[in-house]
Amino acid sequence: MKRLVALWITTIAGLALVASAFIPATRAWGETVATWFSILASVAFILGGGNLLKIHLRRLSDRPAGWGYSAVILIGFFVTLWVGLFKVGVHPNPMYPDVAYSGETQGVGSPFWWLYEYAFKPLTSTMFALLAFYVASAAFRAFRAKNIEATLLLVTAFIILLGRTFAGVVLTGWIPEDSMFAGLRLENLSVYVMQVFNTAGTRAIIIGIALGIASTSLKILLGIDRSYLGSGD
Repeated sequence: MKRLVALWITTIAGLALVASAFIPATRAWGETVATWFSILASVAFILGGGNLLKIHLRRLSDRPAGWGYSAVILIGFFVTLWVGLFKVGVHPNPMYPDVAYSGETQGVGSPFWWLYEYAFKPLTSTMFALLAFYVASAAFRAFRAKNIEATLLLVTAFIILLGRTFAGVVLTGWIPEDSMFAGLRLENLSVYVMQVFNTAGTRAIIIGIALGIASTSLKILLGIDRSYLGSGD
């Protein structure tokens, strides 16, 4: 019965959202469902925080290899939660000086802004900088001219990479900018590839993703796909 109720709630909510997008008279239904979604999302954040605590506190207790990272995660979690939940450093709004914590919570210079600018952003930049080496290693293994398709991919990659660097500008700098062959300069050719061929491929991928989302959503609304209910279906 619990699984059946969850299935009906999902179907009714999904159909209400679909109807509100196409039928003006049912637009209020979609707003109501969106409000309930925000409430459930808030509860999901609490469950996510509890799950994070459960996993990393267990790692701290068992002391496996790399348990220090769990300690760093928990410290960062509690500090950020404390700053955001208790509005540390938030001053009253000049328009409402008698109302405490009515000022900007994420303004420049606030503790929350400091955590984002000097903790979260540097960590994100470091992660993407490390990923760049993994991408370069994977590209080196993948870009092997075994066939025509791989050769085209390899040549295109070199055009884009050289066109975005000073080396590409130097290699084709002898082609005059105002000539009819200016489009063959690597910096111009890389822009053309990104704006024409890459855009066409991106649109095809987006269309495929949209069709996949539509088909998956239809399966969920009709009760064919019940994987979100947990194991057993």
